[in-house]
Amino acid sequence: MISINIKKHTLGKTLVLENVHLEIQDGCIMGLVGINGAGKSTLLRLMSGVYIPDDGNISYDGLDPMDENTRKDIFFLPDDPYYTSQATCRSIFNMYKTFYPNIDEEIYRQLIGLYSLDEKKPIRNFSKGMRRQLYIAIALAVKPKYLLLDEAFDGLDPLSRKKFKEAIIDAVETNGTTVLISSHSLRELEDFCDKFAIIDNRTVSTSGDITDKVESLCKFQLAFAEEVSERVFFGLPVVSFDKNGKFITIVLEGNADEMREMLLKLEPVVIEEMPIDFEEAFINEVEKGGK
Repeated sequence: MISINIKKHTLGKTLVLENVHLEIQDGCIMGLVGINGAGKSTLLRLMSGVYIPDDGNISYDGLDPMDENTRKDIFFLPDDPYYTSQATCRSIFNMYKTFYPNIDEEIYRQLIGLYSLDEKKPIRNFSKGMRRQLYIAIALAVKPKYLLLDEAFDGLDPLSRKKFKEAIIDAVETNGTTVLISSHSLRELEDFCDKFAIIDNRTVSTSGDITDKVESLCKFQLAFAEEVSERVFFGLPVVSFDKNGKFITIVLEGNADEMREMLLKLEPVVIEEMPIDFEEAFINEVEKGGK
């Protein structure tokens, strides 16, 4: 289990994180979501041992990430990994082999073959997506116990993203890998992660099961014979309200059947329940966290 307790961390004179408390169970795929600049990358660097918390601690099964044995169990893939101008797939692989002697070359070769990467070509000539595929191949070949991924989908085309998700799920099922993956694209995480954490205002404002958050909300589209204002819905647990003439789309917090009964009292000529997505649940959680 990963246990995170950070009272504060600064970069220069800027307070980046404070009062961050989070636990990640073994074998979990957790999404770390938040807007750009929220502190996602900083948190991942703290977890990997690149940074040391100003005040607080992070542990992996009770051990410090700086512990030599623990470090071998962690693989951190930053948003834009460093490489030299002459680096090739093979030279990058060999570099990582010095840190991870048990890296599985067969998995590496399978994945670069799957991604059609030229092993001898300088990666400076690769697109960002191709470089990302290379580092994903290496990350999975390491077979780490803990895999930390920063904006891992960035630069990948839809097919590559699908293959990547399948490979991550396979790693979790086969090796028991624990995954923390950050993204500002909520839809990338919706069908992939089984839990998530929202980072907002320098802290983790909420965490838990995606399904629980989505199921706590309901969404309706309504039409009225005459135009109505938002004041008509006063007293209801309104999360979001959108009006287009006589048509209204409203997201409410609560049981869908109970909310429907309350809305019917307003005598709409049309009422239709619509599916809730993770993005709407995310926005609701962020706004609640800010209150």
